[in-house]
Amino acid sequence: MSAPVDLLAIAAHRDDAELTCGGTLVKHARRGHRVGIVDLTQGEMGTRGSAAIREAESEAAARVMGVAVRRNLALPDAGIENTPATRRQLAAVIRELKPRTVIAPAPRGRHPDHRVAAQLVRDACFLAGLTKLDPATPPHRPHKLVHTITYREDHVKPTFVVDISAEFEAKLEAIKCYASQFDGATQAGEVYPTGEPLYDVVRHQAAHYGSLIRCRYGEPFFTVETLRADDLLALEGSTF
Repeated sequence: MSAPVDLLAIAAHRDDAELTCGGTLVKHARRGHRVGIVDLTQGEMGTRGSAAIREAESEAAARVMGVAVRRNLALPDAGIENTPATRRQLAAVIRELKPRTVIAPAPRGRHPDHRVAAQLVRDACFLAGLTKLDPATPPHRPHKLVHTITYREDHVKPTFVVDISAEFEAKLEAIKCYASQFDGATQAGEVYPTGEPLYDVVRHQAAHYGSLIRCRYGEPFFTVETLRADDLLALEGSTF
């Protein structure tokens, strides 16, 4: 039984969290928050490397990011399904870790696992709050669910972007822990090829997101609900 976390990223594959929201995880860990990651699969279907290699790489990346808890549900890679069984399995972890905020994959994606995982996470977060789901464990429903849309903002405008200028190099270091997957690569997951090395694509994409909020590097997120603002004089990001 692990201590509760404040922020929990739930991703389909080992390395997805690093690619999409690694800077945000580093930022919150450095602020003293407990940060966790749940990888839904072991990545056994990956063209490069193996599940065992990716496990070691994921542990190294977690240390770089300051992640307190990293779990793996061992769902089938390239075969994630949103079923009553998988929802209950994920809901049990959410009830245990009790995150206030959960980061889910983008609602749309090139990889089927990413699309399915996005809805699975939403459904599991809701079910985790049902008392009768498992009378032996207390219910817990996260306060906020956000979708990371790094590399996928083509279909929806970001609701907000997190400034990761100070955290970007640590994010890139965590990504580079997955040498079996990314060394010499030009694309991965939702990262489309541009003719550049993958690590350069990641940097340039982060610079693009940063430009949206007038900073060097950023990571974009989407929420279904409209966010509230009470003080218009405190709004950040210059219009001009």
